[in-house]
Amino acid sequence: MYVAVKGGEAAIANAHRLLADRRRGDRSLPAIGIDQIVAQLALAVDRVMAEASLFDRTLAALAVRQSRGDMIEAIFLLRAYRTTLPRFGHSRPLDTAAMMIERRVSATYKDLPGGQLLGPTFDYTHRLLDPSLLSDEEIEEPALRPAATGRVMRVSEILGEEGLIEADGDMPEDHEIGDLTREPMEFPMTRDLRLQALARGDEGFLLALGYSTQRGYGRNHPFTGEIRIGEVEVEFDVPELGFAVSLGTIQITECQMVNQFKGSAKAPPQFTRGYGLVFGQSERKAMAMALVDRALRAEEFGEDVTAPAQDEEFVISHSDNVQATGFVEHLKLPHYVDFQAELDLVRRMRREFEAARNAGDDMKEAAE
Repeated sequence: MYVAVKGGEAAIANAHRLLADRRRGDRSLPAIGIDQIVAQLALAVDRVMAEASLFDRTLAALAVRQSRGDMIEAIFLLRAYRTTLPRFGHSRPLDTAAMMIERRVSATYKDLPGGQLLGPTFDYTHRLLDPSLLSDEEIEEPALRPAATGRVMRVSEILGEEGLIEADGDMPEDHEIGDLTREPMEFPMTRDLRLQALARGDEGFLLALGYSTQRGYGRNHPFTGEIRIGEVEVEFDVPELGFAVSLGTIQITECQMVNQFKGSAKAPPQFTRGYGLVFGQSERKAMAMALVDRALRAEEFGEDVTAPAQDEEFVISHSDNVQATGFVEHLKLPHYVDFQAELDLVRRMRREFEAARNAGDDMKEAAE
């Protein structure tokens, strides 16, 4: 039960002023600019965009600054703004095979058609603090190569040519793609809706679930078929024109996991897929998403559902950090009446407990 809190307006106003002061910090230091956040805290910006389901680096950077670097608060801010935007329609499916690739790696094939590209990655750095970053030292220009254009074959297509991997998840022609942001959540969910939920799910939660599947909780044996990061074109069908119009390009991270499957009465032994795709450069999130996507397909392959990562309702209902935050933080609201009722109940139960214990002692003394 909640009670109205009166007379706190001055305190709230002062709290807002104090928050603004702490956000600004030391006035002798220059204020951090939005363009600096976009350019130098790019991975934080990308996470906010991915989990808020809105690709806009400037707005995401604004949310990071406004939240003082609290990622979940920034995601909450950007997702709230997203709800105010009009919806004109849906873009065409992204053609990730035609991506202008900046990074592309595979753990399954060393020599790939199109080659492997390490790109900007922490994978080969020493996990040691770099004192040179305490000052603004000049950075050496990176080595560049001509931008590759055209279609780049996926690893899954190599396996597909031999029939060693399941088909690429085509939906029935009459299937209408759902919209998690506009339709009530119902279980069981189709895979397209599950992927939407996972794409905007909390990175840490999905990472923990993905890790659990490799420690025996719904065991699967994944290989990173391919991770690719780059720019893809977004196209929109305009009915009046009769053809698609390019809206520009966005950066995405795509991951395809290749998993073992021993087969069933209906399907031969083959590899199966787990899929992840998120805004920006966020391969840890895309990998975790792909692991959990495959785990959630357990029933589809006739596998036993025994682990949290395989439980669709558990995973989807708890993966959204904005919803989780609201549910946890509501505990800070006044619960005075509730607590007083609980307090009275505990006191009454203790009196009854003491009375029962005293009565038992009296009976024991009388028996002696």
